[in-house]
Amino acid sequence: MEKFVLATRRFLRDEEGVTAIEYGLIAALIAVVIIGAVTLVGDGLNTVFNTIQTELNGAAAP
Repeated sequence: MEKFVLATRRFLRDEEGVTAIEYGLIAALIAVVIIGAVTLVGDGLNTVFNTIQTELNGAAAP
């Protein structure tokens, strides 16, 4: 039982796991920001291409 208690104390003092979790949270936050930015840019580009398509289709009509 004493080994278990010592191992638990050692685990709680170990900060490497905390650092890995922090890096994981930072990476997840960066991914969310990138996804949001790509979504906004993608919607804007979709609008631009639809406008161009509409103009080209209108110009090609007799």
